[in-house]
Amino acid sequence: MGARYFPARTVLFEKESNGVTYRVPALLYLPCVAKLLAFAELRRGPVYRSYVEWEDMRVLETATLQHHRSMNPCPLYDKFTGTLFLFFITVLGRTPEAYQIVTGQNVTRLCCVTSADQGLSWSMATDLTQQVIGGAIKDWATFALGPGHGIQLRSGRLLVPAYSYHIDCKECFGQLCKTTPHSFAFYSDDHGRGWRFGEFIPNLQTGECQLVSVDEEDGSNVLYCNARSPLGFRVQALSTDDGAVFHGGQLVQRLVEPPHGCHGSVVGFPAPFVYVPDASRDTVIPLQGSAHRLLPRSSTSVRGDPRATPSPAAFFQAPTWVLYSHPTSPMSRVNMGVHLSTFPRDAESWTEPWVIYEGPSAYSDLAYMELPYNEASISGGPAIAFACLYENGTRSPYEQISFSMFTLHDVLQNIPLTATAPWRDSGPPHRRKQGRRSCLVS
Repeated sequence: MGARYFPARTVLFEKESNGVTYRVPALLYLPCVAKLLAFAELRRGPVYRSYVEWEDMRVLETATLQHHRSMNPCPLYDKFTGTLFLFFITVLGRTPEAYQIVTGQNVTRLCCVTSADQGLSWSMATDLTQQVIGGAIKDWATFALGPGHGIQLRSGRLLVPAYSYHIDCKECFGQLCKTTPHSFAFYSDDHGRGWRFGEFIPNLQTGECQLVSVDEEDGSNVLYCNARSPLGFRVQALSTDDGAVFHGGQLVQRLVEPPHGCHGSVVGFPAPFVYVPDASRDTVIPLQGSAHRLLPRSSTSVRGDPRATPSPAAFFQAPTWVLYSHPTSPMSRVNMGVHLSTFPRDAESWTEPWVIYEGPSAYSDLAYMELPYNEASISGGPAIAFACLYENGTRSPYEQISFSMFTLHDVLQNIPLTATAPWRDSGPPHRRKQGRRSCLVS
């Protein structure tokens, strides 16, 4: 028996002696330049095979509106135009969210800054509230973004996760009677020149959220939303029209919430593949329990060599797996963990967590990276790696914002052996063993 494994941790933002506290992290990976951007303020860092060389912290002085405070960073990158967007909200003065919810007096604005040089310089802030939300704002007691990263779909659509406290009804004289939080998405189909917002998740109470574009093995695609809720568990919802409309949400009872909930992060990535040579046939098996497609030797030859590793993409679409980060206790914000799902539309597909930090912890944001090949690569190609930026401390979750990096190999090695979620079918024996690895290292 060995000790539990925790990935290396680097503190990027720390509470200052004068009481200034850094909260609500956001993380974005730019594959075009192999750099990570970490937001509370801003830190940039080039990614090498096993570490990040972080630059000094910079204050984004343009990401403000006069007499407002800036909150909830939500970065996303348009790979077609090279434009980096940083969405955020601003709130008038020191007005708390709770006051807006109780009174229905919304003093929150939707804002954005952009960068054309991977975050070295930034535009002045643009207030998009009237242009994007318009008259609907009168029915929102308040709203916020993400927090954390937005995404871009293959179509080019840009998506910013968000939530609103909708005013359901008012008493006489305009006094607020009832509000309900609902998650939704802002989206753009013209590379950020114009934005619209989609419909709310209709049934369950949902708040802070993130999105993943999920490819499935039959060639279909759904947009997956994972949201905070006050119901004791996370809520997930699906959209089949890229975020304009979400179907009814469902509770994910494998993913617990502490009292009042906490923000969590999700990131999608293509399932890896394993090439399994055999005396009678060559096999390509996705590390996924749903469809073990055995390919005959004659169909897997590459340049005339039947023993060569085939290209899986030539035969079927790699399904999307999803990683999720969140405090793991249902009692308090403590013990940051990551869970894995190999079929995210199934609420029962989530594994038990690998705890990557023991102690008080709260908000987090994940990024997916493909690093140069090393021995940790499962498929023989680039290593699937992740970065996690998360709030943590020893007495309080809000003392530091730390950064950790780890591979999918690390995740699979450290998911608890006896508590892994069942695969969608039994699969061949070697597949089942690969998916059930101990959280203990010898």
